[in-house]
Amino acid sequence: MTEVSSLTGRLLVATPALADPNFDRSVVLLLDHDAEGALGVVLNRPTPVGVAEVLRPWAELAGEPGVIFQGGPVGLDAALGVAAVPGAGPLGWRRVHGSIGLVDLDAPPEVLAAEVGSLRIFAGYAGWAAGQLERELEEGAWYVVESEPGDVSVPEPESLWRAVLRRQRGTLAMMATYPEDPSLN
Repeated sequence: MTEVSSLTGRLLVATPALADPNFDRSVVLLLDHDAEGALGVVLNRPTPVGVAEVLRPWAELAGEPGVIFQGGPVGLDAALGVAAVPGAGPLGWRRVHGSIGLVDLDAPPEVLAAEVGSLRIFAGYAGWAAGQLERELEEGAWYVVESEPGDVSVPEPESLWRAVLRRQRGTLAMMATYPEDPSLN
C-alpha cells in the first residue's frame, strides 16, 4: 500500500463534476485523514433545528445562526462540536489542525465557555473508507484547499462554497462563478 499524505485540517470543495447530491456545492472540513480513511463535516449545510432544541447547554456557545448543521450523510444520530480556539485550548477540546478542534459535547459547557468564541454543532459526518477519498480526488470530484479558522463559523454558511473558491489563486477562483444550472448559461 502506498503512503497516504494526510489532508487533515484541509477543506474539500465539491467540484461541479461531483455526482453525489449529498455533497452538491459542499465544503467539507477534514477532521481526520490517514491510510484507514477520512472523516469530515460539511460546513455549509445548516438545518432549521436550533441548538437549544437538541443540546440546550451548548446553545449559548453556538455561533450564529445558532442551528445544528448536517455534517454529512453518515451517523445522523451523532453530534460533533467543532470550534476554533486560540492557544493551547481548554480541557474538553482536541486540536485537529491549527486553532480548529473538536469539542467534547459530554463535557460541561462552562469549562470551555471562556475560550470558545464560536461553536458549531454537526449532526452526522462525511466518511470515506481506505482509498475512497483518494479515488474521488483522482476522478476530479473535489478541490483540496487550505482551511481558515473562520470557515468553521462563517455567518452566512450558504455562501461558503463561493467564498472559499474566490480566495484561491488562478483559475480555481474563477470556479466561484460557475452557475448552479450550467444549461441556463
